[in-house]
Amino acid sequence: MDQHDTILEGNVLVEDDRIACVGLDQPEADRVIEGRGMLLIPGLVQTHVHLPQAILRGQADDLELLAWLKERIWPLEGAHDEETVYYSALLGLGELLMGGTTAIVDMETVYHTESAFEAIKESGIRAICGKAMMDEGADVPATLQESTEHSLNRSVDLLEKWHGHENGRISYAFTPRFVLSCSETLLREVALLSSKYKVHIHTHASENRSEIELVEKITKMRNILYLDHLGLASPQLILAHCIWVDEAELNVLQEKKVKVAHCPGSNVKLASGIAPIPLMLKRGIAVSIGSDGAPCNNNLDLFQEMRLAALIQKPLHGPTVMTAREVFRMATLGGAAAMGLEKEIGSIEVGKKADLLLVALDGLHANPVSSVDPYSLLVYSLRSSDVQLTMVDGRILMEGRNLHTIEAERVIKRCNRLIKKMRERAGIA
Repeated sequence: MDQHDTILEGNVLVEDDRIACVGLDQPEADRVIEGRGMLLIPGLVQTHVHLPQAILRGQADDLELLAWLKERIWPLEGAHDEETVYYSALLGLGELLMGGTTAIVDMETVYHTESAFEAIKESGIRAICGKAMMDEGADVPATLQESTEHSLNRSVDLLEKWHGHENGRISYAFTPRFVLSCSETLLREVALLSSKYKVHIHTHASENRSEIELVEKITKMRNILYLDHLGLASPQLILAHCIWVDEAELNVLQEKKVKVAHCPGSNVKLASGIAPIPLMLKRGIAVSIGSDGAPCNNNLDLFQEMRLAALIQKPLHGPTVMTAREVFRMATLGGAAAMGLEKEIGSIEVGKKADLLLVALDGLHANPVSSVDPYSLLVYSLRSSDVQLTMVDGRILMEGRNLHTIEAERVIKRCNRLIKKMRERAGIA
């Protein structure tokens, strides 16, 4: 995924946390990892996930967005404690690393975010993360309510502790949940704090038509125009979804260089709609991909998301729209750009961080491979289970389908016990 979309057969040398050599000659190395018969690709980047929702997989099926939030997700998120947030994060992180995701933009829940940062630190993944901010909303349960002052102060505390942590592998973002759960005061302050600390803002916008109607009723403005009015629209803003956008909102996204996180699996499962991604790309709007949360997807598999991102647009715009190469770029360099890391990750180039994957090509579903474009294989044929090695910062985090930093069996057992307790605390039978 360099500027020329180079495809070559050869060797890549990793020294410490960076790519030192890309070429045909085999350099001397302390360890040689045989990749013959595989694809070596940049690590995949997901720009919208919810780690505290990993433990909620399967708890909120077949609902539209607002009912999904009010009836299930908010009560269950309000039942979190430090232990459940920690193990939910580990569950999600393990799945991400097994599936080849090496960098994420994560929105946590309102409380116990420190536990998620600890899990991210232990896992070795690259992440921008922030606590959800919710200081308003009549339907928000008491267990998720917070004052404006608490929301802002706690966010700054977390930023000052975690931003730039682990030699820059972990960063902080302000993450107001969405307009319907955030006061105007909170959103204005978030815009100022983002500028002051030079960090990202990550929020949801224009996902669901009922949501948009409520936003217009309250603010007298459309969603993205309201965010722009409050000063949030900038290259530091990552907006998840952006399905129901009009011409004026597209102009804001384009002119203010806002980053859009496309979540096709979540959007179709919640019946929210199909975002106008081809139109955005034609206008030069930066688009990347995320899987959203486990209870609205119900997985964190970016291979599935790439395939969906390509396929759902073709009945609307024709078979040549959203090519495999274009979609793969969204999942690598597109995500890197959204995170402000396009000079560090997203392609295999000398000097960049060694965030790399080895993907097997020996499955029946992947063959024949001869005379087939590798981008076609990656987007249309291959699966997350084909990933054989996941590396971040030159450190191998998964190899041979075995995680090195997360005890998968322990996490699975613990999460199956903890979700029962969470359901009881949330009053869900």
